[in-house]
Amino acid sequence: MELTAENTKPRPAAVSVADLDFALTAQLVVAWAGESGEEKRLGWWRTDLASEFGGEDLFRRLLPNSWPWATLQAVREAARRKDAELRRKFPDPDHMVSLFALGFEIDERLDERLLDHKRSGVEPVRALPGLGAVVAPSWDASAFVRWAEAFGAVKFETELDARRIVGEVPADLRERVAKLASALVPVVPMYPLPYLRRPR
Repeated sequence: MELTAENTKPRPAAVSVADLDFALTAQLVVAWAGESGEEKRLGWWRTDLASEFGGEDLFRRLLPNSWPWATLQAVREAARRKDAELRRKFPDPDHMVSLFALGFEIDERLDERLLDHKRSGVEPVRALPGLGAVVAPSWDASAFVRWAEAFGAVKFETELDARRIVGEVPADLRERVAKLASALVPVVPMYPLPYLRRPR
């Protein structure tokens, strides 16, 4: 068989359900922690979807069986939109990999995985135990910092109020997510948009 540039490219690492849950957990932790509103957490997006008298009250009445997932799904969407808005400030946003833009195929699989969880009837903290480190009845900023620091330190450079992580985009999804999550600290008043850059 003749070797061509096409068949000598390294194949992306296989993505398991556990890997998807790892990435989804990170997204939901950041989305929940980034809310402002009744109980201001980090205040990175102007939403009040996951608080007792905010969106939670509405979702409880509209979706009595799946409201815990619905609130998390809603804050995840708010975070995804903020992430996309900030990426559009760059000349090549399609070459940026962020926590809420991990690659088209992965993003689609994460959406599907979230819907699977929503349909399961299992509560979020039981389905995704990693949520319990941060997502709690009361906000603890130090718990969020400990969660992000547990992924290890990464080197990044500040660029247009975003944090460009030095190095290549890891093929392994868990490693990619860990780098992006770790670059969320130190915490600042605005979402710092940690990202990796794909080669053009």
